[in-house]
Amino acid sequence: MSNTVQIDAVAAWLHDLQDRICAGLTEIDGKENFREDSWTRPTGGGGRTRVLAEGGVFEQAGVNFSDVTGDALPPAATAKRPELAGRAFRAMGVSLVVHPRNPYVPTSHANVRFFMATKPDAEPVFWFGGGFDLTPYYGFDEDAVHWHQVSRDACEPFGAAVYPRFKQWCDDYFYLKHRDEHRGVGGLFFDDLNEWGFEQSFAFTRSVGDHYLPAYLPIVARRKDMPHGEHERDFQLYRRGRYVEFNLVYDRGTIFGLQTGGRTESILMSLPPNVRFRYNWAPAAGTPEARLYTDFIKPRDWLGLSA
Repeated sequence: MSNTVQIDAVAAWLHDLQDRICAGLTEIDGKENFREDSWTRPTGGGGRTRVLAEGGVFEQAGVNFSDVTGDALPPAATAKRPELAGRAFRAMGVSLVVHPRNPYVPTSHANVRFFMATKPDAEPVFWFGGGFDLTPYYGFDEDAVHWHQVSRDACEPFGAAVYPRFKQWCDDYFYLKHRDEHRGVGGLFFDDLNEWGFEQSFAFTRSVGDHYLPAYLPIVARRKDMPHGEHERDFQLYRRGRYVEFNLVYDRGTIFGLQTGGRTESILMSLPPNVRFRYNWAPAAGTPEARLYTDFIKPRDWLGLSA
């Protein structure tokens, strides 16, 4: 178990991951390209934000790379590790959210990140985090099973217990407490990962990042040309409101970025371009919209592993 931190290797892989994900999304969109904004942060570091807007398949897709430094970790990063409060830090990662045009294509999110906290006369403390999750508007068992099978494939080389552990963590994390609702069908989520040592933790993080496109693109290809109308579009915009609520109230990445004085445009690129809020609404029983609530946005053993 190696703890020798190879921070340049992490940065190089993250840059490459951003490039590959943008290329894959651009190819399947078939209309628009990503626009890049490179930025610097006054207190240290910077990044490159890429946004594809008004595409053929994606209404908006954002893929952000950041590599920032600071004199003291913010509360969002030390809430579960108070012993690190006051340490200087370096944080880097790739985060992305894809909002499709067709309501039958799910929204997807992925994030992989690396932190290192330092202080004089003490060993640096590092950890990895990340994962990916899927938020459908209209549920299809085939899509959810595929998403979770690829999630399991990403974890399998690291032990049979890894997928169930990080699937459960994802189910628990992407949960809107004030709604008593899960955000979608889940996927993987992990944080504070360093107990495997640097080499193995980095290998696992690479596996998660590298499995995002194989998990998402086949679903996009199946659903992007399905006929739909204003009824389905209206429901999509309504459900996007839940996405906004989660990202602004609970998401640790959003909170970390705002607490550290990050670039607001890059932090909030995850929000959908169009959304609709409606007072005290619920779908009619027996409709495809109601089935989303009853069959999909709740934790399920999609791969039948418990049997």
